[in-house]
Parts: sequence; structure tokens; C-alpha cells
Amino acid sequence: MVVGQETHPGAGAGAVPPEFRDAVATMHTARLRPEVLCEEMPAPQRIAPYASALSADVTIDDTDVGTGRIILLHDPAGNDAWEGTFRCVAYARADVDLEQAVDPMLAAVGWSWLTEALDAHGASYAAISGTVTRVSTESFGGMADEGGTAQIEIRASWTPLPPEDAPALAPLDVAPHVEAWGELLCTAVGLPPVPEGVAVMPSRRGQRGSGR
Repeated sequence: MVVGQETHPGAGAGAVPPEFRDAVATMHTARLRPEVLCEEMPAPQRIAPYASALSADVTIDDTDVGTGRIILLHDPAGNDAWEGTFRCVAYARADVDLEQAVDPMLAAVGWSWLTEALDAHGASYAAISGTVTRVSTESFGGMADEGGTAQIEIRASWTPLPPEDAPALAPLDVAPHVEAWGELLCTAVGLPPVPEGVAVMPSRRGQRGSGR
């Protein structure tokens, strides 16, 4: 993913700690599918002293079918709820069929999309939590011909951990977590998995809205 590094220190934060700067740099090495159009976005200012964020749309045939964001938070003093000094916060929303929206297993399946993507990309984590919400809309009266729509929304946070074999002083590699988030977006919109052995091209920045 070719993007420039940009961090957004929270209110009252001083100089950006090198461990956060290095972790943000690894976010920008994530390789996402070409359907995932990713770019930087302003990060929230009050959740943690330091934060950096990415947003993405999943586009198929020039139509946006899913959207999401991932935020990397850092508190050098640590956070008991996080069980560490870093935290990933992710959001994904995608259109689903109305039949899927009423499936009682949809929430559990949606959550498994995230955990399986994290495991598949070798993204070690702790203290994961989140919610899965289904939203359906029905039209009536003069709008009855428009039919109904449904979406699934997945919100989650987890503490990214270094792999067990990582060198002691190596920067935290967040790229696998970003790639898992990208896979979550693609799975949610119904894209088939990339066949084994097929290279995933880096996502390009600044393409949202092009060619439309």
C-alpha cells in the first residue's frame, strides 16, 4: 500500500515516540487487494495520546459495496484494558442480502470472518472484543418499489502483539493486522478468496471516485 506516513498525536501529546512512528510505518507496507481503495484519514484525538488511521472502500464495477476504517492507538504509559501499549480499532460495513440479514447465525459468522482473517495473516493479538450488528431497511408507500436493503457492521478492537520469534527490539509489525482488516472487508462483501499462489497487488491511494 503506497501511502505517506502521517500520525495524529492526541491532545497534550509531545513528540511522537519512535516505537509508534515505526509501527505506523509498518501499517503502510500492508498489501491489500486491488478492490480495496485505501487512504489515510484523520485519527481520533481523545482516545489515546497517539493515533493513526486508514479508511477504505471496497469497489466492484465502479460501485462501492463496503467501507471500513482501522485505527492504531498508542499509549506509552500502557492501558490495563488493552493489556499493552498499542490497540487496533477496526470497523467494517457491507451490503448483504435480506435473507442473510435474518439469518440468526450472521453475527457469529461475521465475527469469525475477523478472527479467521487475523489468524490467516499471522496477526498475533490479545484482549479482542467487539460487536456485530445487522441493519435492515424496508420501504413503504411511494417508495415500496425500491425494495429493502440490509447491511452488516462489524466493530472490533484488539491488542496487536509481536510474533513469538520477533527480535526483542524489532518494531511492532502492524501490516498483518491491516491486511486482516482488508480481508474482512472483502469477505463481508462476498468476494471470493484469492487463490493460493496468486499475488495480491498493493492497494493504491487516491483512487476513490476515479473513472466514474
